[in-house]
Amino acid sequence: MDEAGRGPLAGPVVAAAVCFLREPDETLARAIDDSKRLDPAAREQAYLALIAARHDGVATFAVAAASVPEIARLNILRASLLAMRRAVARLPLNPDLALIDGTIAPELPCAVRCVPRGDGLSLSVAAASILAKVTRDRVMARLARRHPLYGWERNQGYPTAEHRAALARFGVTAHHRRGFAPVAQALGRH
Repeated sequence: MDEAGRGPLAGPVVAAAVCFLREPDETLARAIDDSKRLDPAAREQAYLALIAARHDGVATFAVAAASVPEIARLNILRASLLAMRRAVARLPLNPDLALIDGTIAPELPCAVRCVPRGDGLSLSVAAASILAKVTRDRVMARLARRHPLYGWERNQGYPTAEHRAALARFGVTAHHRRGFAPVAQALGRH
């Protein structure tokens, strides 16, 4: 399991759980890496390869999110863990063991092992990082069409100079995380 979107100022946090049901072929295994090490085109290709692997019975996976209101209510860490629990609950099977990227594990109905930097060490965690990242990036691209002033199709809600300038100039949307300092500061100006 892995998540995407803990650091942005806007949008949900997304988690994915991946189980390989049999050994992936060499082409798929080579395509999968920590999502942060892949450029957007390579991430998209790996995402599509994982969709095909599910169709071919090589893997199964589930993706889930925690919303901006849930992030505000729980905090970003607890919301990330909630998204992970939801992803595991959506799997069509019950895993024996969940490998979690990071050092803090959600409560799950199976054994859990935290693997710091697991997206660089485990094929299934790296696959989860790709699914979570691509899914979240697509959510932010859809939100960018409704809120074109913030550049979310480029910055995915992260606190880039462009995004911070738009916050200062145009204010906060319903998709911004009000508890995050730059957003709270923008609220104070508007």
